[in-house]
Amino acid sequence: MTIKVLLVDDERLIRAGLAAIIDAEDDLEVVGEASDGTEVPGEVRRLRPDVVLMDVRMPRLDGIQATRHLLATVPEPPRIIVVTTFENDEYVYDALKAGANGFLLKRTRPEEILQAIRMVAHGDSLLFPAAIRELAGRHGSSGAGGAAWHGRLTEREGDVLRLMAKGHSNAEIAGELFVSPQTVKTHVGNILAKMQARDRTQAVIFAYETAFITPG
Repeated sequence: MTIKVLLVDDERLIRAGLAAIIDAEDDLEVVGEASDGTEVPGEVRRLRPDVVLMDVRMPRLDGIQATRHLLATVPEPPRIIVVTTFENDEYVYDALKAGANGFLLKRTRPEEILQAIRMVAHGDSLLFPAAIRELAGRHGSSGAGGAAWHGRLTEREGDVLRLMAKGHSNAEIAGELFVSPQTVKTHVGNILAKMQARDRTQAVIFAYETAFITPG
């Protein structure tokens, strides 16, 4: 199955470079391009991409607002990877909170970009523990809003969430906790449901924000 990709960036050279890398792969195809976030919903409805590579900073509608609007208005929206120049960019944190499935740096190596697209297309999140921990630390942990779900997580779900925050895969968590990967998958599903999080990245960010996990 070919993974369809929509490129969103206000710089034509960036789009051209990404398109050359992606279209060289047998299982990936760039189905369209957009130069601003305002164009994204219409292009998504028309082209039905599996993954959107979204520049986080654009002149009219940035990647954060475009992500938020896309997820709120388009049924069965595509997976979204925001692309940024700096990993400690404040925009990255807001984009992940808005529902983006991960982020990539513009200096990321081509093979890592391709791997990220495939991972996200198959339902995984791009979780970079060190970067998210740093961003969470700078935003502070007020603990507000966490009481409603802190008590709803079981002790084992709490263990799984802490390991998720370290960037562990389901298989790695299973090995750490001496349970099966299917059991971990069930725990992850329960965590996302209780936290009303779209994916692992949002769950980890919310855990930091509500002081369930502390950046230190």
